[in-house]
Amino acid sequence: MLLNWVDYAVIAAFFAILVAIPAVAALKTRRGGGAEYFRGANSMPWWLIGVSMVAATTSTNSANLFTEIIRRDGLSGNWVWWAFLSTGLLTVFVYSRLWVRSGATTDIAFYELRYAGRPAAFLRGFRALYLGVIYNLVVMATVLLGAIKIGCVMFGVSAWTVLAVTAAASLVYSCLSGIRGTIYTDFYLFAVVMAGAFAVMYYAVEHPAVGGWSAMMANPAVASRTSFLPDFSKTDSLIAVFVIPVAVQWWNVWYSGSEPGGGGYIVQRLLTAKTPDHALGGTLFFNVLNYALRPWPWYIAAFASILIFPDLDSIRAAFPDVDPSLVGDDMAYPALVKVVPNGWIGVVAASLMGALFSTIAAQLSMGANYVTNDLWKRFIRKDAGDGELIFVARAASVVLMALGCVLAPLLESAKAGFDLMVQVGAGTGLVFLLRWFWMRINAWTEIVAMLVSFLCAVFFQLVWPHVSETPLLFWQKLLLTIAVTTAAWLAATFATRPENPETVAKFRSLVRADGRDVGRGVLLTFLAAVGIFGFMALVAGLVCR
Repeated sequence: MLLNWVDYAVIAAFFAILVAIPAVAALKTRRGGGAEYFRGANSMPWWLIGVSMVAATTSTNSANLFTEIIRRDGLSGNWVWWAFLSTGLLTVFVYSRLWVRSGATTDIAFYELRYAGRPAAFLRGFRALYLGVIYNLVVMATVLLGAIKIGCVMFGVSAWTVLAVTAAASLVYSCLSGIRGTIYTDFYLFAVVMAGAFAVMYYAVEHPAVGGWSAMMANPAVASRTSFLPDFSKTDSLIAVFVIPVAVQWWNVWYSGSEPGGGGYIVQRLLTAKTPDHALGGTLFFNVLNYALRPWPWYIAAFASILIFPDLDSIRAAFPDVDPSLVGDDMAYPALVKVVPNGWIGVVAASLMGALFSTIAAQLSMGANYVTNDLWKRFIRKDAGDGELIFVARAASVVLMALGCVLAPLLESAKAGFDLMVQVGAGTGLVFLLRWFWMRINAWTEIVAMLVSFLCAVFFQLVWPHVSETPLLFWQKLLLTIAVTTAAWLAATFATRPENPETVAKFRSLVRADGRDVGRGVLLTFLAAVGIFGFMALVAGLVCR
């Protein structure tokens, strides 16, 4: 695909602003030390926190994933991730205030507030290594896979070229100024991302093979995929994309950005809030934007892709020089970029890079935070000063980026990466919800849940295909993992000693999890979920009629 001077000028301006924002924010980092670098001096307003959370969630892989889902299962196939809205709202109305009251520097530091002794220390260190490095690498590799596919189509460059450019740009953006610069830049990147998404949507709908909005929505190939709810007569599909996500997945699966009870980069940003009210408001704003508004340009573009590229052969024919192993339904979105004219191509390219950088930066920042505060400072150099901690964080970011680039080409597709991440966290979600209130849960509960869930995922993904001729559907593997993991952590809970009473009393006085507040929070969660899901159905009805 050829870019003209206007496109290159747009991309150059994009990079200039991208560097300028964190460079200015870095001035405060140098004056504020570790509290500024890792927590933004607890000065972030709700609207900035909410947009930053959305930007961190929005990656190049987002468009690819939504396109793959709609091409395979229609609009209703998105229930596999829409169900996580309930998780997010529970974090808003119940857990956001608890996190702020806890005073934790990271969500991993929580473990030594809730538990005591060597098991708590082990859990904090191991969880930091597991989430900050192992799981983090899977997330980054999935995001980078999307960048590889888009880069191959848009610029005709190799996968390793895409990875090298991405690594250099992401490290400059994420390491320069800490969390404040990341949050400020996220706001800018999200605006660029949405501008590019609307451009692709507009030109895809106006493509001759589509014939405009009315013709697209009237076409049987699209009309059959516009239902907000799945076809209840198709049992297997209904179970996979609706029943399991809505009934089980949202509260019993740990997934990056949608952790039951909050976690990861959501809590990292939540802990930068000015006040508990700003933490609540920012997390609520994130959920509304993320589920009800953000995805629609990509959904509509996915509908158009069905008419422009009706099958994989048409995508392969359009891009004969692209490695055939990279061509899947998730490749249809990168292919759509070919319909965008020069001038706007620069905006689209900038938007795709912005989506990539915001997510990679979030993962690097989160992973570096864990490695620095929950491994280095906690176990290796307890007296490390701010300068040393910031250096360690930057070094950790470089190592994580390099490992993510190595892993990315090994994944198959956007949906494969999503399935793997969901599978790894299956069965652990209930622990994260109950640990704030059920004091019988101890450090061994979480250790066993984490290990068993991971081992089950490895078994079903890597071992089962070689030991059995009976293939298991994704939802079957998910339920089996949940059942085994839940049984294991319940057994561990009652087979080990209860937590130290003094630790429990201190934790309770710290977070003040009042029963009336929790009850009100659960009610508000239900009402908000009904309202947002209803709004989503209304928008779907208006858009797809």
